[in-house]
Amino acid sequence: MSSQGGSRVAVIAAIVGNLAIAVIKFIAAAMTGSSAMISEGIHSLVDTGNGLLLLRGMKSAKQPADQSHPFGYGKSLYFWTNIVAISIFGIGGGMSLYEGISYIRFEAATAELGDPTAAYIVLAICLLIEGASFSVAFRHFRHAKGDMGAWQFMKESKDPSLYTVVLEDTAALLGLVFAFLGIFLGHLLNNPYLDGAASIAIGILLMSVAGFLASRTKGLLLGEGVNPDELADIRRRVESDPAVEHAGDILTMYIGPNELLVNMGVCFIAGTTAEQMHEAIRRIENALRNGYPEINRVYIEAESLPILGAKGTPS
Repeated sequence: MSSQGGSRVAVIAAIVGNLAIAVIKFIAAAMTGSSAMISEGIHSLVDTGNGLLLLRGMKSAKQPADQSHPFGYGKSLYFWTNIVAISIFGIGGGMSLYEGISYIRFEAATAELGDPTAAYIVLAICLLIEGASFSVAFRHFRHAKGDMGAWQFMKESKDPSLYTVVLEDTAALLGLVFAFLGIFLGHLLNNPYLDGAASIAIGILLMSVAGFLASRTKGLLLGEGVNPDELADIRRRVESDPAVEHAGDILTMYIGPNELLVNMGVCFIAGTTAEQMHEAIRRIENALRNGYPEINRVYIEAESLPILGAKGTPS
C-alpha cells in the first residue's frame, strides 16, 4: 500500500473513532458535570472535523494541473493541514483552556463531587477505541518512516498527513490520562479544582501539538526545498556528468507531498554542441529522478563560460 493510501486509511479510522468517542464523552460529561470530560468531548469533536479537513486536503492535492494552477494543487494539503493546526489551537486547545479556567473560577468552590463510575467507564471505552485508531495510524506511520527516527521523520517529511493523525491520536490518549487523573485525584483528595486543572492541561497539550503542526506547514507553504545534504547530492549528480563544467545556483521547492521542483543553471564544457547539450540535459534529468523519484519538474538553464582576459583571469 502506498504511503498516501495508508495515511488515508489512518485518517478515516481516526474520523470514525473520534466521532463515536465525542458522543460518549459528552454523555458522560452531562451525567457527571466533569469539566475534564467536557474538554475531552470538545477535543474529540475537533479531531473529527480535523480528519475531514485532512481528507479534503488529500483529495484536492491529487487534482491535475490546469491553466490557473500550472504546477498543480499539491500545496492544498499544506493549506488544509494549517487549518487543522489553527482548529486544534483555537477550538480544541482554546476552549479546553477556557473551560478549565472558568470551572476553577466560578464552579469548583461550590461543586459537589458525584459518583465518578460513569466517567471511569467512559474513559475506559474511549481508551480502547482511541487505542485502536492509534494502532492503525502508527502502523502506517512506522512503515512510512522506515529506519528514520520518529522526530526526525516528522521534521523532514513533506507529507503532513503521515504524522498529523498520529500526533492527534497521541494527544487524545494523553488527554484521557489527564482527564482520569483529574477526576480520580479530585475525588480521592475531595478537591474539585483538580478537575479544572486537568482541563487546562488538556488545553495546553492541544496547543503544543498545534504549534508543531503550524511550524511545519508554514515552511511547506512558503516554499520549503530539500535539506543541505540533499542539495549537495543533487549538485554532485549534476557535476558528475562529463559534459558539465560546473553547476550554478540550484533552487528546489516542494509543490506537493511527492512533487519536487528543481531549477538550476548549468555551465557546460567549452565546445559542447547543442545536440550534446540536449543529451547531457536528458542524462542529468534521469540521474536526478533515479535518486529522487519525487522530482517531477526539472528546469535547466545553460550558462556561458566566463570570458578570459589577457592574463587568464575572468574579465
